[in-house]
Amino acid sequence: MKVIQSSFPLSRRRFLKASALGAAGALAGPLIVPSSLFGQRSPGKKIQIAQIGCGRIARDMDLPGILKHDLARIIAVCDLDSKRVAEGKQFVENYYAKKTGSAAAVTVKTFTDYRELLQLPGIDAVAISTPDHWHAELVIAAALAGKDVYVQKPLSMTLAEGRAVSEIIRAKGRIFQIGSQQRSNKQFRTGCELVRNGRIGKLHTVKIGLPSDPSGAVEPDMPVPPNLNYDMWLGPTPQVPYTEKRVHPQHDYSRPGWLRIDSYCLGMITGWGSHHVDIAHWGMDTEHTGPLEIEGRATFPQSGLWNVHGDYHIEAKYASGVNLIIDHTFTNGVEFQGENGWIFVSRGGGQATASDPASKTGKALAASDEKILSSKIGANETHLYVSNDHHLNWLESIQSRQPAVTTAEVAHRSTSTCILSWISMKLGRKLRWDPVKEEFVGDAEANAMRSRLERKPYGIGKLAQSI
Repeated sequence: MKVIQSSFPLSRRRFLKASALGAAGALAGPLIVPSSLFGQRSPGKKIQIAQIGCGRIARDMDLPGILKHDLARIIAVCDLDSKRVAEGKQFVENYYAKKTGSAAAVTVKTFTDYRELLQLPGIDAVAISTPDHWHAELVIAAALAGKDVYVQKPLSMTLAEGRAVSEIIRAKGRIFQIGSQQRSNKQFRTGCELVRNGRIGKLHTVKIGLPSDPSGAVEPDMPVPPNLNYDMWLGPTPQVPYTEKRVHPQHDYSRPGWLRIDSYCLGMITGWGSHHVDIAHWGMDTEHTGPLEIEGRATFPQSGLWNVHGDYHIEAKYASGVNLIIDHTFTNGVEFQGENGWIFVSRGGGQATASDPASKTGKALAASDEKILSSKIGANETHLYVSNDHHLNWLESIQSRQPAVTTAEVAHRSTSTCILSWISMKLGRKLRWDPVKEEFVGDAEANAMRSRLERKPYGIGKLAQSI
């Protein structure tokens, strides 16, 4: 099977240094574990995995998704909240005890600092299920330590972070997968294959429907719980007072407040947007590029703790002439419109977790003519990468050393289109984008938003210099 690789050379270092590294600080503590500690994994050896982040998504998706496969074994968990570390350890050990009938089947090691975890001998790979503002640093640190990586979407908070991640994953030869699990759902692959093979004629428009988030009230400052390393939780973001709805609930695993604060997440445009833009790019055959123009508008809360965007409308134009339109009023999913008809694909009403905001849903797969959906893809036509289980695809890729269904470059491009949308929404005007140079054309204000200042000692700065 032909797998498209990133076409961007490591000389993109100048972009990284100009837009990200100048603002960054060094990360304390050793990160790189000598490869001699690991040796070569034999085909029959279980893949030893550490879970970083033991919250809602880890418990609902990533831990169960990995645990069910016998070719892997989770041997360590890490979280900045010691309560969640303990409960994560219990979650994994209980699973193995029930599966094997032995309470001593696996003893899971626990960590509250990822740097210590990465020094643990025998770890082959890490699964990262943390708040968005930690994704890039953790992926880069893990890659530099010789680990393969599964990370939840979105890939990054900034364009500079995403470019750094893609280059370092490629330079270090690590197997990568992102939580864009729609790529491993048959209806999304089928819809994209039909579009790529011209079943609706020449593609001219793609419409994406996403949910939106409500605003919230002003929240009081609170004492930091003794079980939470709050300074490290903030990471590279500004120092601000603790309140529970800024971080995560202390008594359950419901939807956390950080998803609605743009220091830690850009809102639904990257939350659900990373999923659907990825599928749009797959069907458009634009997985390694981005739009030439983008214009967005949105409402933003004027008060309260939660400040991510509310209602929104975005339009982007690609070099092929295809227009991509994202709107909160559209049915949740991706609709491809061509000269001879349309194809719509979605989760069929499914949500990432039960606590996600609801939105208008449609069928999992539909078309302007049912005959389109029964059309067979010929042997000499375009066949897309087949993955029927997202976590298993990652694990099998670790064994084979062949790319998983979503590479770091592909993840960067889908995430970057979402970030471009956010920048346009914040500025409230149309922007021109050069997807090769990855810079805005003639717009210093927009270019300054490709990166963010990083609070020392956290961030990607020191790590990215290892390219």
